[in-house]
Amino acid sequence: MTGLAPEQAVDRLEELHAGASNALREALARYTETGVVPSASERLAFRYPELSVDWQPSGAVRFTRRAWAKFQAPGRYTTTVTQPAFFRQYLLEQLRPLAEEFGARIEVRPSTQEIPYPFVTEEGDEFVHGDLSVSDLARHFPTPGLANVGDEIADGTWRHEGDTARPLALFDAVRVDFSLRRLIHYTGADWRILQPWILFTNYQRYIDQFLEWALDELARPGGPYSALALPGGRILKRGEDLSEGGAAVAAAPWHRYQMPAYSLARSDKQGGITIVNIGVGPSNAKNATDHLAVLRPHCWLMIGHCGGLRQSQTLGDYVLAHGYLRRDRILDDLVPPEIPVPALAEVQMALQEAAARVTGERGDALKRRLRTGTVVSYDDRNWELRWSQERQRISLGRAIAVDMESATLATQGYRLRVPYGTLLCVSDKPLHGEIKLPGAATRFYQRAVGEHLRIGIETIELLRSELASLHSRKLRSFDEPPFR
Repeated sequence: MTGLAPEQAVDRLEELHAGASNALREALARYTETGVVPSASERLAFRYPELSVDWQPSGAVRFTRRAWAKFQAPGRYTTTVTQPAFFRQYLLEQLRPLAEEFGARIEVRPSTQEIPYPFVTEEGDEFVHGDLSVSDLARHFPTPGLANVGDEIADGTWRHEGDTARPLALFDAVRVDFSLRRLIHYTGADWRILQPWILFTNYQRYIDQFLEWALDELARPGGPYSALALPGGRILKRGEDLSEGGAAVAAAPWHRYQMPAYSLARSDKQGGITIVNIGVGPSNAKNATDHLAVLRPHCWLMIGHCGGLRQSQTLGDYVLAHGYLRRDRILDDLVPPEIPVPALAEVQMALQEAAARVTGERGDALKRRLRTGTVVSYDDRNWELRWSQERQRISLGRAIAVDMESATLATQGYRLRVPYGTLLCVSDKPLHGEIKLPGAATRFYQRAVGEHLRIGIETIELLRSELASLHSRKLRSFDEPPFR
């Protein structure tokens, strides 16, 4: 008996997921209206679909230089799947090589993993906003028990024993659903509109510049971008009257969300750009990337401000991080500080070339403005008050800049297999008497932010054509799931 073709498998995943979600929603609505609880047999329908891929090679084992969609060892690989219609293209990209090149057998069936009821509800559902308490619902419907939501596969703490299946993907269905809902809560953006190229910043001024550029792109005849999604759900589309676009942007309730996200979508399959204001600090940086990682983005880049640590630097200079001195501490238990977080050559080269294109400077002229070196990230905004204790460590690390987010974002990219990079702009020099004061800071922001943002966007344009090399083996471990 042959297995399913990739397209058939994804069709079946969509069918099972839709059926399970609808059954759960109907049971919830019935309970809300009549008090009738689902029977034990009915609850069997409230389950995620399971995707299984079995590889039993005969003859010589196929070798591929591709970093993903390949097997580490013969056997059966499984994962539960949520929102297969949204992830359809991703699933097909992973399954096709496994079937066509390796001859793997693909199967789809209901799993034993229940769908928690909050993951099938939407804002406005009466059984969310009615008189029923969470404890009432939890007695009769599956809930998102955090004991069952983890990153054991991504962190490499899972163990293959006996005849058990190996993991097919980094995240199972309940972990993905958990993060999809968290993204809505923290960013104010529907996860369906978030784009695979992500810019992180720690200043609202970058958001303002991005929105100005995005509105211009939507108005530009023949441009590739099709829609701008704002926090809170408002979407501005190409072809609409955008004369009031600025007013719509200003009216968006971004202030309701801890890390507001804005997404500029494209009309082709190359993927648009999402920018997220993660604010200040490593906790927000980890929080955002923990959840965005389930979307399997192509890359995330940090474009924000930093303190310059060298006398030769001037305000407005750029720092291209090639190493990170991790004093943020937030990931020390997951990725110990002695583990190197490497710079990714493809991203580094794209950032430098983008800087050259945007500034119009190359060679020595560019080197005077863009310096490559180590960035130290702290979890303490007032690290300067401990300068006497930190001086030797910073000197040993040859650090040239300091911030609070870059090391966390890079380490999360390394940990969660998402390509990453950092280009910071020197906004003050705390060790040399040039601290941020209102007048000087305002002049600096007006001059530097727009150019810096354009470098980030140009970097993404350069990386679009390099996906094969961008998703490389540098981020893959020894015993890696087949899916990227």
